[in-house]
Amino acid sequence: MRIAKVEPMTTARTLRGPFDYLIPDDWPEPEVGALLIVPFAGRRLLGVIVELVAESNLPTERLSAPLELLESSTTPELIELAGWIAERYCSTRARGIALALPPGAGTGRRPRAAKPRIEVRSRLTAAGQAALAPDGDSRLGERQRAALEALAEGGELSNQRLRELTGADGAVVKRLVEREFVESERVAVRRRPGLSVVGAVSPVPPMLSAAQLRATERIRGALQGRGERELLLYGVTGSGKTEVYLDAIEATIAAGRTAILLVPEIGLTPQTLGRVIARLGDQSAVLHSGLSEGERFDEWSRLASGAARVCVGPRSAIFAPLRNLGLIVVDEEHDPSYKQEGDPRYDARTVARRRAETEGAVYLAGSATPRPESWAELSRLELPERIDSRPMPNVTLLDMRGLSPRSGPLHPEVRSALGDLGPGEKAIVMLNRRGFSPHLSCGSCGHAICCPHCEVCLVLHRAAGRLSCHHCGHSEPVPSACPECDSVALARFGAGTERIEALIGELIAPTPVFRLDADAASRKGSHGRLLAGFDAAEGGVLVGTQMVAKGHDFTDVVLSVLLDADSTLRYPDFRAEERTFALVSQLAGRSGRGERGGQVLVQTLAPDAEPIAAAAAHDAPAFLAGELQRRRAFDYPPYSSLVAIELAGGDEARLAEVAERIAAEVAPTLPAEAELLGPAPRFRRRGKYRRRILIKSRDPGPVSTAVAAVVERLNAKRSLQGLTLAVDVDPQ
Repeated sequence: MRIAKVEPMTTARTLRGPFDYLIPDDWPEPEVGALLIVPFAGRRLLGVIVELVAESNLPTERLSAPLELLESSTTPELIELAGWIAERYCSTRARGIALALPPGAGTGRRPRAAKPRIEVRSRLTAAGQAALAPDGDSRLGERQRAALEALAEGGELSNQRLRELTGADGAVVKRLVEREFVESERVAVRRRPGLSVVGAVSPVPPMLSAAQLRATERIRGALQGRGERELLLYGVTGSGKTEVYLDAIEATIAAGRTAILLVPEIGLTPQTLGRVIARLGDQSAVLHSGLSEGERFDEWSRLASGAARVCVGPRSAIFAPLRNLGLIVVDEEHDPSYKQEGDPRYDARTVARRRAETEGAVYLAGSATPRPESWAELSRLELPERIDSRPMPNVTLLDMRGLSPRSGPLHPEVRSALGDLGPGEKAIVMLNRRGFSPHLSCGSCGHAICCPHCEVCLVLHRAAGRLSCHHCGHSEPVPSACPECDSVALARFGAGTERIEALIGELIAPTPVFRLDADAASRKGSHGRLLAGFDAAEGGVLVGTQMVAKGHDFTDVVLSVLLDADSTLRYPDFRAEERTFALVSQLAGRSGRGERGGQVLVQTLAPDAEPIAAAAAHDAPAFLAGELQRRRAFDYPPYSSLVAIELAGGDEARLAEVAERIAAEVAPTLPAEAELLGPAPRFRRRGKYRRRILIKSRDPGPVSTAVAAVVERLNAKRSLQGLTLAVDVDPQ
């Protein structure tokens, strides 16, 4: 007997698989990771084989047989990783497996039919060549002759291209094939993802600096099994971390293994992938949610078949179906985008470390502003200087305290520096707030116009003529009068990227101004096109949110400006100082990468704040030493782990009651050293009231187990009906 333990792909949390199925004798030998269609509770469900066994605990006559074995599958290593994700992040095995399935699959009855793209291609035969001769076949029609001439000139052409060039349709080509003047065949064609390569890329590796050589030697040693296999590459901005990554990937491929390169944002993928392709050729593939389903299917298939041996992409690329994995690189490892918001709420950095550990690969994280956790836990490689010993840009802190409101959101020194940009010089201006103004208020009664579903003010987007909520997406026209007192004295307060773009446009006209934020880059490929346009311009200013500070390399940027640098310090989050330091440092690092040097201007109401002062001095080690000391004193990560229980519902009284009940039931089951905080109220969002319970402990494993048991018990009693509950391990 052949027994397969199958996990039905359903979202139901109360379902606990896997379930045994009897593999038919006439089926080929299945593998762990194979996809099936199975009968389950009177339905046909998609299932995944998670284990193959010789015996079942149930009698053979009670076992059902799968209905169909699908062509698609995933790897056994990813099935094991999915089980670990489900356990660590308090989710279900089916939800974990769904992350690793081929495009079009997931939780549901059957995968969508993603198929290869087939194209008919034609080429000229010897008889066709002879027919074109002056004494050749005179019975050729006008379109037939045009088609043969196009094939004679262009070689093999697709029928679609042939039709575009000559007007010859399928019937014309079919007649030419029948006369043996043309040969046609159906071929699978790769749907290549659109790639906007930003900046010059070279297939020839540059000469590495002494520090880069030391780093690559350690990494190559780790790939060969010598030394630590979890490494942190700390290098100041512009120190050449990408070249170290590429050298490590080349060494991995040379050893016959495969590699994954993670980047924090989809928008950064084209720039990074362009460099990888220039160096490694067509061995690379890209995976991210911005691809069409066909593009994603083709890239996934190339990785699964071994045609591509390197995968580049954001957090979901950690589930690339690569076999014989040798290296996982996490670029800009400090970025919070590596945390998934939906269930399971995994952290791609933690998952990457786990996958590297179980598959015998090297884990390499890199950043100019590493997380305190990585600084404390990983063995360090350092690139302390920029390439060619270029100096770090000078950072000037501009104190906004006491400045007249009439001066507007730009400090006089910022205005002067932008106005002094010379020919061919560029600047980047960052304000981590999109829209035109953060809120509108009535000058007569003081009423602020807020979202009807969330406890936040609506943001003015002047170009669209609307007020929008950045939490739930609610949008409404800009009112002509106050909805409370009918006064027309509505005043705009604060500034967003849209207003800064307009101000700078007036200041430096006719020099172009580019804006990069979630509004400007909402369409597919627009992020890459905006950056490519800025890169190609002879001069200009790039205005945007934190998207402009992430990993871009423009050698002609001589000025970086950060507005409202201390805004992140006001967040009620123990990571606020870490994020402020990273934001200032990363934006400062965009300037002065070329021979012209650069300067950085930072507007702030807190010039003496430790993270801002440390970033101005380009002193990450000093900041991280102080931050770790503070974390130790207050027992925050990396000296503890956090698990959050998030509850939301429309009935605030019932929500508060259930939250208290969960806290009361969880508390006695926690380890003795664990600390439970809350339930604490959070602001209303999307029409739902919210509560949070936070648990601090040394090890999240026992806490997740205790929380999962309580949640399962309450679900069984239907005590959570009408409420949503999410467990977030390592919340960001």
